[in-house]
Amino acid sequence: MNTQTIKLCNGIGMLNIGLGVYKTKEEAEVKQAVKKALETGYRMIDTASTYKNEIGEAIRE
Repeated sequence: MNTQTIKLCNGIGMLNIGLGVYKTKEEAEVKQAVKKALETGYRMIDTASTYKNEIGEAIRE
């Protein structure tokens, strides 16, 4: 995995890769992917209410 980071305007570093969850329908699949991404260090997760795959629960956990 590419572990390069970028520096944000506030000086905080963040992985230069994110997770997209568009068109992911299975709730368990979304939860697992989000949890794994967060464990790995991802901090950018592309979400929108129009995707209709609510990932808030995975982020809260």
